[in-house]
Amino acid sequence: MRIYAEWESLREVLVHRPGLEAEYAMLAPRPFLFERPFNISRARDEHEGLQQKLKENGIKVLRLRDELRKKAVGNHAFREKLEKSIAEMVGFSGNSENVDEERKRFIHNLRYLDIDNLLNFLILKPSVELLNDVDSEVPYPTIRSDLPLANLYFMRDQQAVAGDALIVGKMKKRQRQKEISITETLLSEMHVKHGVFKVTGEGFFEGGDFMPAGRFALIGTGPRTNVKGALQVISFPGVKFDEFLVVDNPLYDFLRTGNRGTMINMHLDTYFNIADEGLAVTSVELAREAKGVIYTKDSDGVHMQGETTLYSYLKEKGYNFVHLRLSEQMSYASNFLTLRPGRILGINVSNVMRKLLGGGFYGPVLESAIRKDLENIGNNLFPNSRAVRDFGLDIIPIDLSELTGGYGGAHCMTAAISRG
Repeated sequence: MRIYAEWESLREVLVHRPGLEAEYAMLAPRPFLFERPFNISRARDEHEGLQQKLKENGIKVLRLRDELRKKAVGNHAFREKLEKSIAEMVGFSGNSENVDEERKRFIHNLRYLDIDNLLNFLILKPSVELLNDVDSEVPYPTIRSDLPLANLYFMRDQQAVAGDALIVGKMKKRQRQKEISITETLLSEMHVKHGVFKVTGEGFFEGGDFMPAGRFALIGTGPRTNVKGALQVISFPGVKFDEFLVVDNPLYDFLRTGNRGTMINMHLDTYFNIADEGLAVTSVELAREAKGVIYTKDSDGVHMQGETTLYSYLKEKGYNFVHLRLSEQMSYASNFLTLRPGRILGINVSNVMRKLLGGGFYGPVLESAIRKDLENIGNNLFPNSRAVRDFGLDIIPIDLSELTGGYGGAHCMTAAISRG
């Protein structure tokens, strides 16, 4: 487990193919933090395609469910840990006198269930209500799913590999907080040279806001990660970068009031990414607006060194920029996955934009601005834009137009474990 720079050759990733839990989100996409409804069958095919592209490029792909299954089958203590978590999680209620008895039976029966059954319980969060049935001695059961983990397929956000350390995050939204326990259970038992650190207390941290860049690292703050969480990460002794820039994820001026759209500044990777050493792909307009604080640390603690912007900071370090227009940034162009220096797995922006514009999912103010932007550039969109060609990026196009309905692209869907 090692990642010091976002452009290093990707060696290993952890993914989760969306299952039944994602289908629940189609009942109410927005409350589940999704951008829009989408075709689940096609989305699963897209996810299989994502895995295949990664494998074709020599990257080891670990599937969360498979890895947990292998761990549980070969490790009795690990299996017991899962059973204990499930016993504490699944609730039994109702007016039946059999409630306590059925709960005890459930806990006893866990030992007989297969691992896939247990994993489904963890992800779907079921509970049981038992009601008296006047025509039967057997109580009438009602099963509820208490906030299934529909966002779990966005594997980037629960954690981040920072150098030779693992940062276990703390997620801001209640809909996602339980995901941490599943990924931490698996990843914390892997070899981590400089230790595992958990963000706690009033701090919040999500992996989409962390971007390692060699001798320095970037941490975005805003709707999901806060400054307290960022400073906890910086302070952890196992996180060994010379310098950190903590950035306030910005908004476009015309969207500072009204319906801005959640994706614009949710995470750092929603408007910024690194394709190669010294080459950033970003909305330069937002990068200029993104105010940041520079930090260093030594044996005496963490020290603030000054204020700047994301654009100025990187410019001083010799970075060039592939500029993303509003329409490209709002269609997940920056949420690509760098496979090795200059080679990226990039979303076909046109496919995503057609779905968003066709369904009216942007909101009236933002949609008006995007349509105006498109009048000026036509079909010259990422990854086929002139800016991409000018910098000679090697782009592997991938269609994730259904999966992006959950608010994220290839970067969000992969937990990078090892690079270099």
